[in-house]
Amino acid sequence: MARVLAMKGSKKLLNAWAFYDWANSVYSLVISSAVFPIFYGALFRVAEIEKVTVFGGEIARAPLISYVTSLAFVFIALVTPLVSGIADYIGNKKIFLKFFCYLGALSCIGLYWFSIENIYFGLICYFFGLVGFWVSFAINNSYLPDIAFPDQQDGISAKGFSLGYIGSVILLVFNLAMVMQPDTFGITDSGGEAAEIKAMKYSFISVGVWWILFSQYTFRHLPKGYKREGERKNIVLNGFRELRSVWAELGNQTKLKRYLGAFFVYSMAVQTIMLIATYFGEEEIQWGTDSERTTGLIISILLIQIVAIAGATLTAKASTAFGNIKTLIVINGFWVLLCIYAYFLQTPMDFYIAAGLVGIVMGGIQALSRSTYSKFLPDTTDTTSFFSFYDVAEKIGIVIGTFLYGAVAQITGSMRDSTIFLGLFFVIGIVLLMRVSKVKS
Repeated sequence: MARVLAMKGSKKLLNAWAFYDWANSVYSLVISSAVFPIFYGALFRVAEIEKVTVFGGEIARAPLISYVTSLAFVFIALVTPLVSGIADYIGNKKIFLKFFCYLGALSCIGLYWFSIENIYFGLICYFFGLVGFWVSFAINNSYLPDIAFPDQQDGISAKGFSLGYIGSVILLVFNLAMVMQPDTFGITDSGGEAAEIKAMKYSFISVGVWWILFSQYTFRHLPKGYKREGERKNIVLNGFRELRSVWAELGNQTKLKRYLGAFFVYSMAVQTIMLIATYFGEEEIQWGTDSERTTGLIISILLIQIVAIAGATLTAKASTAFGNIKTLIVINGFWVLLCIYAYFLQTPMDFYIAAGLVGIVMGGIQALSRSTYSKFLPDTTDTTSFFSFYDVAEKIGIVIGTFLYGAVAQITGSMRDSTIFLGLFFVIGIVLLMRVSKVKS
């Protein structure tokens, strides 16, 4: 007997959609934010080198990972509309959600073999881990207007991010225990490799297994998606045509167009900060010993996640009371103050305070940005193309943001100057959001 899918707006469907954040957020915490940046820095410190010969030249460790990250987001920006176009015509975007979920998860497992000797293989796994996470995240985002009614979208979007923070914190605590007390888990020094480094490698495997295992609940209940009517021609390139079509339609959607402009600017800064925060903490904060650095950085990221759970919920409530745009303006203002504060960070306690403050607004701005965009969409079943446009804009912003951040740091010789530079994007974001509120609904 065929299984009956849950109806739009039903509790079962909403929870299944939100649960994907529980499944995949462990990547953004353990790989992007916490353990991998520490592992990556430790590899070079143990080898007592700062540069490696790769891609035909000598590249320092920080620019190397920055370049690979930027390249990955260029790839993501290109492949997302391709997937969107094909998914629209075959009426099955869930198959792509599964593919990129598994690609990302298996790439995380592959990071176990990341080493300076196997630098190319390691960077490929890092590259496709990013691709798998962000493309699957984009596809899942596109389901939001399909599974939730407008009055449900702020709440379920915030719930998704909150679930993601809770799940990722649980796994990070487990990984933290392995790294700090490897003997307890039977992990010992072997083959010239420290137990702490080996524990970090095991944490990469745990991310991949967690991601695959918990995504199954989402896959079971989400619908395949809408099938586009009409003649099917040039399916591969259709995604780019759809982006052009969305851009053309924005001409008649003034509020949506202005909001996208504001989102592009402030999201550029938000995502860049999230990607480089741990690298900033590793290089700029006076931790003392290597062990204190590892512990301090992981605790900082853990603190962000815990506070972000409350932050996402409070932001959803604030948007109900004051409206989405006004709430986003206030959050952007808070980010401006955070960027200024980051310039003066010196001690671990300074970094812990900054981490707590970031947590308040990090989850809130992401959840509210996603649901605000969904609310502003015109009546359409072509949600994949509109969210593809949203995600491509976000990824292009990340490429620009990470590049400019690195360029400013290289020119000035300080990552601190780059934080002030990012603060300017939040100021511009505030101005652009004010223009959105002037448009009559």
